[in-house]
Amino acid sequence: MKINVLVAEIGSTTTVVNAFNEIHSPCPKFIGQGQSPTTVLEGDVNIGLRGAVEDLRKNLGLDTLEYDEMLATSSAAGGLKMTVHGLVYDMTVRAAKEAALGAGAIIHQVTAGKLKRTDIKKIKEVNPNIILIAGGVDYGERDTAIYNAEKIAELGLNVPIIYAGNIENQEEIKEIFSETDSKLYLVENVYPKIDQLNIEPTRRVIQDVFEEHIIHAPGMQQVRDMINGPIIPTPGAVMEASKVLKAEIGDLITFDVGGATTDLHSVTEGSEEINRILLSPEPTAKRTVEGDLGVFVNMGNIIERIGKEKLQAELSLNIDQMMEEYRAIPKTSDQIKFVERLTQEAVFNALERHAGKIRHLYGPGGKQTVAEGKDLSNVKYIIGTGGALTRLPEGKEILKRILTNSRQNVLYPTMEATILTDSNYIMASLGVLAKRYPEAAVALMKESLGMK
Repeated sequence: MKINVLVAEIGSTTTVVNAFNEIHSPCPKFIGQGQSPTTVLEGDVNIGLRGAVEDLRKNLGLDTLEYDEMLATSSAAGGLKMTVHGLVYDMTVRAAKEAALGAGAIIHQVTAGKLKRTDIKKIKEVNPNIILIAGGVDYGERDTAIYNAEKIAELGLNVPIIYAGNIENQEEIKEIFSETDSKLYLVENVYPKIDQLNIEPTRRVIQDVFEEHIIHAPGMQQVRDMINGPIIPTPGAVMEASKVLKAEIGDLITFDVGGATTDLHSVTEGSEEINRILLSPEPTAKRTVEGDLGVFVNMGNIIERIGKEKLQAELSLNIDQMMEEYRAIPKTSDQIKFVERLTQEAVFNALERHAGKIRHLYGPGGKQTVAEGKDLSNVKYIIGTGGALTRLPEGKEILKRILTNSRQNVLYPTMEATILTDSNYIMASLGVLAKRYPEAAVALMKESLGMK
């Protein structure tokens, strides 16, 4: 049997392969899944990839398995480490950071203004895969970005450099990096005018750079022996899926609760009412990564947030024993109850950190109402993906509790929002599939979400 498209999700511990057929028809089909341990540490990711394809073959009951195309998402090889350097934190730095996070990067350092000696020391310690330099609106301040570029060039790190600042500096930046080994990407300014964000061009370039980087990462050198289509970061793939789906069904947020982190992707312009009082612009597509809110690797952080005694009383469980015995996939009813409570806490905290707020300022002219942060009040759909929300019995109920957890002056989704879960757990795969087959990706997403 020849399959149209396989999509591999190469994680840090597990590689999953999803199979899709009839991809060129109005009714594409998700036909099965295989998985195997990821083998980056063995020096060749293809060992695990072949294992996942073999597992898929067995699951489909086939003698042989061939495919036309294989695409991939990856969070193996430690993800995409980035440092971001801009002029003013609330303007160009924030815009650059939004672009990086939306593309699926892991940001290890953010600086505003001219780099200090301690900043330069930190860049060397991080040893990033990409450095993003921004700063200055178009035809505005020039010196900071030029100074920072010169300091970074002196480091001789031989990593890709993206310049997304004042376009008046582009020739100067080109000159600075002309004698280094770093490949330079000149992109449109992420903050071209006051109160205007332009993050999509930078986001696209980061994903392109990721694809170049990933095939040189340890254990990934042979990845192109099997994969003949796009490779994008897994979080970036979930964002791509969310953006394509938003264009089809309307404003949405997507929760991705994992063992180490909880990601929240929102794709919404917000309401006109809030936009009129917003202190600074927000991107339409925004991603936040909560590195302390994981339900396995970082479960201790969540337990500490809830309070061990409170959790023990709530669940009638010995929490110390649960922590000691718990593994990545819960098996017993007590373990399931335990991880469901951790997942609820992760979801509530991720939403609180992502959502904007309304504030009242008092001055000589009286009270002024302003908004800051991301407005989620226009969101029509709340979507759950990731192992916790798609595989736990109470996954959908956990998301429903968001609707009764509204708070005053916080820009949460309203009670009218619809809850959906990615039942086939294929949203990341469909994000990369959408790069080539957007219509098929939308149809498959709607099917997995129970919308048709």
